[in-house]
Amino acid sequence: GEQLAAFRTQDGQAYVVDAYCPHLGANLAMGGRVMGNCIECPFHGWQFRGKDGKCTSIPYAEKVPDFAKVRTWPSCEVNGMLLIWYHCDGVNPSWAVPEQREITMKEWVFRGQTEHFIKAHIQEIPENAADAAHLTFLHGPAILSGTDLRYTKSKLWDFMKHVWKAEWQPEPEPNKHCSQLLLKHSATVFGKHFSLLDLTVSARQVGPGLVFLIFEHAFLGHGIILQTVTPMEPLLQNVVHKIYYQKNMPAIIPKFILKAECIQFERDITIWNNKQYLPKPLLVKEDSTIQKHRRWYAQFYSEKSMKFTVQEGLDW
Repeated sequence: GEQLAAFRTQDGQAYVVDAYCPHLGANLAMGGRVMGNCIECPFHGWQFRGKDGKCTSIPYAEKVPDFAKVRTWPSCEVNGMLLIWYHCDGVNPSWAVPEQREITMKEWVFRGQTEHFIKAHIQEIPENAADAAHLTFLHGPAILSGTDLRYTKSKLWDFMKHVWKAEWQPEPEPNKHCSQLLLKHSATVFGKHFSLLDLTVSARQVGPGLVFLIFEHAFLGHGIILQTVTPMEPLLQNVVHKIYYQKNMPAIIPKFILKAECIQFERDITIWNNKQYLPKPLLVKEDSTIQKHRRWYAQFYSEKSMKFTVQEGLDW
């Protein structure tokens, strides 16, 4: 729900500040200019330093008041992304985003991205990692059967099946904000194992909204999908998947992997967009990792975390 302005200063450093100028509320991101290490307001030309948000120049004023500043947001530029730290209590960053060496060294190159908007609570999306049972039922049918859940179990594509083995667990200190999912994928065609599609995926969740999905294939090489989940407003998430892959591999390979991942992800979206969050779900013992995941994810809330309340009655 925040409005932000992101800009790169002339020394190459990226910064993020509140979008609205504290003078008369103009949006710095709409018509603002980078001037040296500052962003200039398009309304009256006030200039704010990216490093600390302090106003350094007012074209028509003799003196710049010491209290004239715009709020800055802690941010980092890593793995080809500019990421900001948000904490409802205003606490400073307590962990850093790990750098993926292969991206930094340009051994893996960008090969495309997908973007989706999902009508669900942010917690619903990573919880999928701990729900092993849904993999066989929802993601078992062949990707050839598409994303429409009315037809994924069509007899036409019944000759092919995806087989998944999953193991999820949280990481210990000092990385308690991280969790690991190990996925082994294989496929059967007419009941026989089709080894060409054997794939190992190591998914590392870092914080509440960032996932590193590393792919390893016997002879199609290695790569990564970076998943970001950004809350736009209550119960609306923006999810982006960016794929980086070995540069010596034809682009069609990572594009196929991204397409296959997208088909499976859109099956989940149909569920998320229409499901209800149950704080006390009816679980069986085989679902125990779901409760384990909820206890792990609870660390990202605090007393001041915004609560979503349901409107009762018809009094608007």
